[in-house]
Amino acid sequence: MGKLILDKSPKLADVASAAGVSKGTASNVFNRPEIVSKEVRERVLAAAASIGYSGPDPKGRLLSAGKVNAIGVATVEPLGYFFTDPFARVLMTGITEACDANGTGISLVSAANEDELIWNVRNALVDGFILFCLEGAERLIDLSRERQLPFVALAFGHRDETISVVAVDNVAGARVAARHMAELGHRDFAILAMEFQEGGFGRATAERISGSTFSASGDRVKGYLDELAGWNIDTSSIPIFETLADEATVHPALEDLFSSPTPPTALLAQSDRIAFIAMDWLRARGISVPGDVSVIGFDGVPECERSTPPLTTIQQPIAEIGRRAVKAILDHGHEVWRETMDVQLAIRNSTAPPPAQRMR
Repeated sequence: MGKLILDKSPKLADVASAAGVSKGTASNVFNRPEIVSKEVRERVLAAAASIGYSGPDPKGRLLSAGKVNAIGVATVEPLGYFFTDPFARVLMTGITEACDANGTGISLVSAANEDELIWNVRNALVDGFILFCLEGAERLIDLSRERQLPFVALAFGHRDETISVVAVDNVAGARVAARHMAELGHRDFAILAMEFQEGGFGRATAERISGSTFSASGDRVKGYLDELAGWNIDTSSIPIFETLADEATVHPALEDLFSSPTPPTALLAQSDRIAFIAMDWLRARGISVPGDVSVIGFDGVPECERSTPPLTTIQQPIAEIGRRAVKAILDHGHEVWRETMDVQLAIRNSTAPPPAQRMR
């Protein structure tokens, strides 16, 4: 049996020729070896080794079957976001649990820039996408539609009724947060919000809020204000600051709020991450939480129990959201599947009645 000299990667047909068998027999050696005699198997495998053929490409086999048995989790954030963001880590736990239970793989699809995002989404070997993002949702949705694969948007929701979404009722959750603070006796509020529209932060105008392109941010503000209006609080006087959930944008908001002669006694943070940054800033300046100001978050990440003080928050079923998203892809495919999940108030040590001198 002579060794073939090839100028390109060896194919199955080359193995068959080298072994003196049909292409079908060579294929059976790799895919259904039990139906091939030992002598033929050994001859074909020896021929494959002699020409450097390592076996059929599993990618090609999966693609020929029309399914790759993997789900893509896509975000416009850098890849490290999946591992460093508290919400993302818990979400991925739920996604991986559901995929493991169904024997399905996971492909993380992220991007450092627009060109990379387009390439990654267009070339990902997946059967569907879970879209996880606050910014860039429209771009991910458009790219997913181009692929003509099932996809579901997560966590932050989306106003387009034609796409599948697994999310929580942000309005209801925000109302619960505001009600908790009002029941404690607070009447001086401030809101530390996530982005309403791309490319902005600072004190938010009514026009910017009403034109919010990120549904969660707008819905949570609506929930806060609707609830507080029922407590005879002048909601038009409540300062609302748009942030990027980082120190560079949360700190200036707090400096503005606490330079006032009458700073708020209650901070409504639209995410736990914003709340953690706020509590660190307050503690560094000797402002007591909850003695001087109460803080409530929104998400329910595990770090809430370990923060100083432990954070009162609106608890989302984060891992279950991930599990339901996988189910939406695997069980419902291209069907529009919209599921709204309940939230719960988790009361810890970051909220208390306001100082006696601020009671009204």
